[in-house]
Amino acid sequence: MHPDTKRYNDAQAPGDRAICRLLAAQIDGGLPEAENKIWHAHPVWFLDGNPIVGYSKLKTCVRLLFWSGQSFKEKGLKKEGSFKAAEARYTAVDQVDTEMLGRWLAEARDVQWDYKSIVRRKGRLERLK
Repeated sequence: MHPDTKRYNDAQAPGDRAICRLLAAQIDGGLPEAENKIWHAHPVWFLDGNPIVGYSKLKTCVRLLFWSGQSFKEKGLKKEGSFKAAEARYTAVDQVDTEMLGRWLAEARDVQWDYKSIVRRKGRLERLK
C-alpha cells in the first residue's frame, strides 16, 4: 500500500478507517500488479495508467468505485455517473463481502474501459479488454 493511502486511511474516523483498511488490503491482494496512489484526493489503483478501482469517504459512507463496473457480469454494484463506473457503499466494515469484492477485482482486471485517454478522445470511452 502506498504511504499516502495509509495516511488517508489513518485520517478517517474509526469505523470508516476499518472499512478503508479492509478495502485497501483486499484491493492490494486482488490486484498486486496495480499501481496505488492518491488521485483527486482519494486512493485509486491503476493498471497500465488506467484507473481501475478506488474508494472515497463521503458524508455518510465509504464509496468503493470501479471505473468499468457497469460492464461487470458479477452483480452487486450500482451505476454511478454517466460513463461506465459502478459503486458499492459501506457504513460498517461487516458490510464488505470480501468474496464478492474478490470477484469484482478479478473482473476489473479483464473488463476495462480506456479512461486514461478520455480527454484525448473528447469524452468518448473505448473498451480495452
